[in-house]
Amino acid sequence: MNAVRDHRVAVLILDGAKALDVGIAAHVFAKRPSMPYEVRVCGEQVGTVEGWNGLGYAVSHDLEALAWADTVLVPGYRNPADTTTPSTVIAALRAAHERGTRIAAISTGAFTLAAAGLLDGHLATTHWHYTHILHEQYPTIDVDENVLFVDAGQVLTSAGAASGIDLCLHLIRRDHGVALANRVARRLVSAPYRSGGQAQYVPRSIPEPLGDVFAATRAWALAHLHGDLSLTALARQANVSPRTFSRRFTADTGITPMQWVLRARIDHARELLERTDLTVTQIADASGLRSDTNLRRHFGSIVGTSPTAYRAAFQEGTESRLGVIFT
Repeated sequence: MNAVRDHRVAVLILDGAKALDVGIAAHVFAKRPSMPYEVRVCGEQVGTVEGWNGLGYAVSHDLEALAWADTVLVPGYRNPADTTTPSTVIAALRAAHERGTRIAAISTGAFTLAAAGLLDGHLATTHWHYTHILHEQYPTIDVDENVLFVDAGQVLTSAGAASGIDLCLHLIRRDHGVALANRVARRLVSAPYRSGGQAQYVPRSIPEPLGDVFAATRAWALAHLHGDLSLTALARQANVSPRTFSRRFTADTGITPMQWVLRARIDHARELLERTDLTVTQIADASGLRSDTNLRRHFGSIVGTSPTAYRAAFQEGTESRLGVIFT
């Protein structure tokens, strides 16, 4: 009886590749007795691929590795919006896709899959900094900016670099089940599953940049988040009618006044969770959300996790409690 061969993984390194993305893709599937995978690192050509920040990658395989592979992983790279994917890479990815090869991208590697047309009509994600750019350049892609990764079947995409670990562990779960994925997670000192989405890591939930219309009113509102910020109150501050305020505010910012107020209050709650020991109820009151029920509901819908979980992950000074030592 013939033994089942290892699953073949090709890691495709492109110009400007980020070291962490490359390392995740190559390291998670690295060959060892417990890992039924074989990895080949490849580039458009055999030789040195210039990475980001002065790094270079010596690759011993070219695009023929994509024909060999069962799974192709594309690590992220710098300046994806201004990078043109080589036609040879596009052709090789399309051919692999047509053969049924599974193709996954870490972070901005999604732009390469998009250039090859592999994400058209599908749900996908990329690093939060580039989600709007991906949607603008490829409007047929349904871009989700709030998830850590997207499994669209044959094609998968992940958010920022660290979420590449989440994606790779997910691939292992698909291939060999939870037990092996959990063993790999322990080896990586990583959580087998992470709650929430990449919205937790976006610095502000208020869209930027905003226009100049009612800028003074917005500044006033940010200083009075605990008070009355109804449409009537905002319009009174701006010295216009509520209808005029709502119409001009939405045209200028892209969101309604009440959506903006809610996001501003959630951002303030995030800062208080990070920097203070106030209770959730106290934070709800200070941010103008009035009750911990309101805070939890809106916080979950916007940030993708609970206030308690967010505080555990991001509160200043938690490094020592989490077992991190800085020297």
